[in-house]
Amino acid sequence: MRRSVGLPLAIGIASMVLVLALSVGWQILVWRDSQGVAGLRTPIDLVLFALGTLFFLLVFGGLVWLSVRIVIEMRLNQSQRAFLDAVTHELRTPLSSFRLGLETLARHELDAKARGEFLGRMGEDLDRLENTVAQVLAAARAEEGSRSRERKKSVELRALLAEHVDELCTRHQLERGAVELTGAAGLRVRGDEAELGIVFRNLLENAVKYSGDPIRIRVGLEAARDGRIKVEIADQGIGIPPQELDRIFQRFYRAGRGMQRQVAGLGLGLFVVRTLLRKHGGRIMALSEGTGRGSRFVVTLRPA
Repeated sequence: MRRSVGLPLAIGIASMVLVLALSVGWQILVWRDSQGVAGLRTPIDLVLFALGTLFFLLVFGGLVWLSVRIVIEMRLNQSQRAFLDAVTHELRTPLSSFRLGLETLARHELDAKARGEFLGRMGEDLDRLENTVAQVLAAARAEEGSRSRERKKSVELRALLAEHVDELCTRHQLERGAVELTGAAGLRVRGDEAELGIVFRNLLENAVKYSGDPIRIRVGLEAARDGRIKVEIADQGIGIPPQELDRIFQRFYRAGRGMQRQVAGLGLGLFVVRTLLRKHGGRIMALSEGTGRGSRFVVTLRPA
C-alpha cells in the first residue's frame, strides 16, 4: 500500500506555523519587557534578542529542510516500489508465457503451423525479457560516466537513425510509411555510437508504444542555427499532460495512472536517454499539447 505524503507534509507545515507563532509571540514579550524610555535597557538585552531571533530562524529553516527531505524520500520510495512492481510484472509475464509454450510443445503433437506460432510467441517473450534486462543495465551504466574517450568517434546521424528506424519497423511489423525519416545526410556528431543508438532506440520504442492506430511517427534531422544538430521524434499518440513534461525524465517515474494501465514499462527509458545525452554534451526536451494530441522529443547534440 502506497504511503501518502500528505501526513508528513501537514505535520511539517503545522510545526513551522507553530514555531513561527511562538517565535513572534516570544519576541513581542521580550521586546515589551526590555523596552524602556530609551529603548532596550542594556547591550546584553540586544545581544540576547538577536541570538533568540537567530536560533528561531535556524529551527524554522531546519523544519523546512526536514519536511522537504521527508517528501523527497517518500516519493523516491514510492517510485522504487513502482519500479519493483513493474520489473516483477515484466519478468513474470513472459516467463509464464514461455513456460506455457514449452509445456504445450512437450505434451502435444502439433502441426508445423501451430508449432511455428508457439515458437514465434516464445521468441517474442525472450525479446521482452532481453529488453527488460537491457533497460535495467543501461540505467545502471548510464550514471557511471564516460569510461574512455577512445570510444567516442564521429557518428553520421542519418545512417544511425535509418538503421534503428528499419529495425523498429521490422520488429513491430509496421506498414510502409508508418515512420518517416527526413533530413540531409552528412550531419555528424562526436560520441559513442552504441550509447547514441540506445538513446534513439528508446525514443522510437516510446513513440510506437504510446501511439494510437494507425501508427504515424516522424523523425526529423537538421542543423540548428547555433551549429548544433537537432533530431526531433514526433508521434500522434496519447500525448503527455503538461504537468508531467518535466518529470518524465526522472528515474522510475511514469506518467499518470491512465498511461501506466495502457502501456507496460519500467520508468527507466527516458531517464537513460537524458543521462546518456548529458554525457555527450547534449540535451532533450519533451513537448506536447496535452493528452491525446501527440508528443515531440527534441534531441540536440554538438557537431563533430
